[in-house]
Amino acid sequence: MPSYTAPTKDTQFILHDVLKVTETGIPGYEEMEASFTGAILEEAGKLSGEVLAPLNVIGDTEGCVLENGVVRTPAGFKEAFEEMKAGGWTGIDFPEEFGGQNMPYVMSTAVGEYFSAANQAFAMYQGLTHGAASAILTHGTEDQKATYLPNMVSCDWTGTMNLTEPHCGTDLGLMRTKAEPQGDGTYRISGQKIFISAGEHDMAENIIHLVLAKIPGGPEGIKGVSLFIVPKFLVNEDGSLGARNGVSCGKIEEKMGIHGNSTCVMNYDGATGYLLGEEHKGMRAMFTMMNEARLGVGMQGLAQADAAYQNAVAYAKDRLQGRDVTGAKNPDGPADPLIVHPDIRRALMDQKSFTEGARAFALWGAVMIDQAHRMSDADADGMISLLTPVIKGFMTDKGYDCTVAAQQVYGGHGYIEEWGMSQFTRDARIAMIYEGANGVQALDLVGRKLAQQGGKHVMAFFELVKSFCKDNAGADAGFDKDFVEPLKAASKDLQAAGMYFMQNGVKNPNNALAGSYDFMHMFGHVCLGLMWAMMGKAAQEALAEGAADAAFHETKLATGRYYMARQLPATAMHLARIQSGAEPVMALEAANF
Repeated sequence: MPSYTAPTKDTQFILHDVLKVTETGIPGYEEMEASFTGAILEEAGKLSGEVLAPLNVIGDTEGCVLENGVVRTPAGFKEAFEEMKAGGWTGIDFPEEFGGQNMPYVMSTAVGEYFSAANQAFAMYQGLTHGAASAILTHGTEDQKATYLPNMVSCDWTGTMNLTEPHCGTDLGLMRTKAEPQGDGTYRISGQKIFISAGEHDMAENIIHLVLAKIPGGPEGIKGVSLFIVPKFLVNEDGSLGARNGVSCGKIEEKMGIHGNSTCVMNYDGATGYLLGEEHKGMRAMFTMMNEARLGVGMQGLAQADAAYQNAVAYAKDRLQGRDVTGAKNPDGPADPLIVHPDIRRALMDQKSFTEGARAFALWGAVMIDQAHRMSDADADGMISLLTPVIKGFMTDKGYDCTVAAQQVYGGHGYIEEWGMSQFTRDARIAMIYEGANGVQALDLVGRKLAQQGGKHVMAFFELVKSFCKDNAGADAGFDKDFVEPLKAASKDLQAAGMYFMQNGVKNPNNALAGSYDFMHMFGHVCLGLMWAMMGKAAQEALAEGAADAAFHETKLATGRYYMARQLPATAMHLARIQSGAEPVMALEAANF
């Protein structure tokens, strides 16, 4: 059975040596001393490795079962959920007035990686609840907050988001679910939603559904969509649970992965709903939840990659196959371990350099979210808005690739279920699809985010990279060659792609859209290049100061050099594809495919 160990030391390095969280000036960050964050991460790691990870295979093999309208979760899930709740993990970053601990979002992000890596399907129950609670916190009335948030923060009640319908996914303007006003401030919700994660289960007293629906007579398309709170059980004025609402689970989807999470078809048959936010402004409220979910899904890509990588490394060190071409490394045994072979090293270094770079990228993004929310910093909000589709799209694409590479290290055993590697690949696959398929993320990046505020935020990103390169050039020839120059070259490729879109996308928008996926990946590589340059600098400084654990920092430098030399040059390939324009992509008539 696969195992998982939370990378607490690496997280601490990023928080304190790279991002220097206590020096940011963000309210609440002054309390994030290394001893404080270390204690939290160690406890989260213990829960992940000892409680959640052993249930991962059980969730995969047992799955969820629908019986008489009730969903039974896999063995051990309920007990683990109670342990998660008892530790206060479900409300780590929510305000204290609703039962949370008011820690920065970056800490929720850090422990969220561990939970997802240990058991992605399980972590989704609280993850979706967090998103729904955030939407209510941001857009709800004071009565709505008081009614729902304390129980959602504690996860005594869980939450969902209901967008997709059988005939519409990305194009939500096509939805048919109706919300008819009842004259008393409530609405009658009727329709069917599909792919609803944690839509029905046996681990909470109540489930609070956030449902997109159209009020009759409203504007056509997406402009006529509103958001509603639809509880499984109605809530009485005194906070107790009342009658069962007109919402039920019609089916559990049979999926490729995340079997431990109940992905439901939800039927709304005249259910009572309560408007969240303004009429016909549902997407504004839902995007509070979706943007958070997209960052969380990006983290899922990283998490599955790291869990798979950890097991692939252990296997490569243990499995004896062939001899090192430069001379036997295990002369007393029948063969050398797999890890001596260059191609195995390549596969493992691809994984290691991605996961460590992506972890820094995700935590940097979480710091920007804290800066935006805790300091009302519009520039930080604009930057994380720009980077959200990159975090979601690039990290899930590459995370999935890493799980495949980890599976490959096992050879034939990677294809056999008892080794457990296929689960990482199957679970990681959904992250490329839900919360906006990655092609949609690329379109959002190129079609909307680049041009926001006249390109202000992308120009700020370029300036950030330029400033880093300028500030760190010349001090160390080795650092220049290994980190600064590759980052500078990759950033120039990214700028050239943006210039191509400006010059060619206006007269033919397809020239931009045909290159959007390559641009998203190019942007992701530059972001990880920046992260590796920052980590390389921090590692060098630690070594110069006589760090006790020199091997950790030397390993960090070697891993960073690998990424800059072997992965970052992909920006040149992506630029060449982008500059080929739309013609090769659009050349065929539909009938000729």
